[in-house]
Amino acid sequence: MPYGVGVIGAGPGVSALHLPTLEWLPESFRVVHIADGGSGRAEALAARTGARWSSGTDELLADPAVDVVAICSPPEHHAAQILAAVAAGVRTILCEKPIALTSEDADAVVDACRHAGTALVVGTNHLFDPAWGRAKHHITAERAPVRAVSVTVALPPNGRYHDVVTESLPGAAPARPAPDWNDPDFAAAVVRQLILGLGIHDLPLLRDLAPHLDRVVFARPIAPIGYCVGFIADDVLVRLTAVMLPAGAEALWRFAISTARDQVDIEFPPAFVHDGSALARVRHVDGRVSEYPPLPEDGYLAEWRVVAALADGAEAVEYDEMLADAHYAIALADAAATAVREGMAR
Repeated sequence: MPYGVGVIGAGPGVSALHLPTLEWLPESFRVVHIADGGSGRAEALAARTGARWSSGTDELLADPAVDVVAICSPPEHHAAQILAAVAAGVRTILCEKPIALTSEDADAVVDACRHAGTALVVGTNHLFDPAWGRAKHHITAERAPVRAVSVTVALPPNGRYHDVVTESLPGAAPARPAPDWNDPDFAAAVVRQLILGLGIHDLPLLRDLAPHLDRVVFARPIAPIGYCVGFIADDVLVRLTAVMLPAGAEALWRFAISTARDQVDIEFPPAFVHDGSALARVRHVDGRVSEYPPLPEDGYLAEWRVVAALADGAEAVEYDEMLADAHYAIALADAAATAVREGMAR
C-alpha cells in the first residue's frame, strides 16, 4: 500500500512541483490531505488528487490516513510545524528548506525528531540532483583543492520574496508603505531572509566543499530584490549573487566551482519546473570539456525516493548532517546581515 501524504501548504511549489512528483510515484505515495494557512487554495489542489482539505494543521495531523507529512509552508512556520507533527506521532516528514530560522529552533527540531525516531528529510532539491552527485564525484576523484565557488541566480519575480520588501519587520507596525533601503536594519533583514529562503538551495552543497565558515567579507542588497555576499570558508573564496527582475533574461541558476585543476559548472533548471536534472560540465586543465547531460529524473523525485526509503526503514536518517546544514546556513545569514548593517553604517 502506498503511504498517505498530508501536505501542509498550498502554494506554487506544492502545485507545480510536489503534487506532480507524487503523481509519478503512485507505488509509494498517495496524497490524502492538503491544508492551507487560510488562503483557501487547498480545496482546489485537493480536488486534483481526490484528497481531503482543511485550513491550519490540526485536522491534517489528526487524520489517520496521513502517514507522511510534507511541510511546504513559508519558512517561518517550519520549525513549529515539524514539532507539531512529531508530537502528533507522525513517523516521516519531508520539510522544505530551511527547517528553522534560528540555531535554537534547529536544535529543538532535530532533537525532537531524533528522540521520537521520526524520519526527517529536508527538501533541498539541488543536493539530491544527480548532477551534483556527478560533480562531487569528479572533484573527489581528482583530489584537486577547491579554490573558489560562485553561485549566480537570476530569476523572474516571485511573490513570496517580493513580499519581503513590503511587509514589516518582526515586531514592527503591520505594514510599511514602501521599503526603505537606506535603513540598515531593514536591508539586513531582507538579505538574511533571502539567504535562508533562496540561497539555502545551495548552502548544503557549499558545506560539502568548504564546511567551516571563516568570515563574511562583504554583503549588500541588490535592487529591486537580491543580494551579493562574499565570504571565505576553509580558505575557499565564495560569492553568492541573486537578483529578481520584473523583466530581463531567462532564468539562470549556475553553481561554478574552480579547483586547482579544472572548472566545474552546474546549471540547474529554473524553479517551479520539472525539466530533468541539472547539466554538469567540466573544463579540464588541458582544454578538454566533459559534459554530463541532464537525466530524466530531477532532485524532487530523488528526495521523495529518499522519503520512501526512510518510511520503509531501508535507510538511516542523517540527523547530524541536517543539523550541520542548518547551522551553516543560519550562521552565514546572520553574518551577512551583520555585514550589511556595518557596511551601511560606514
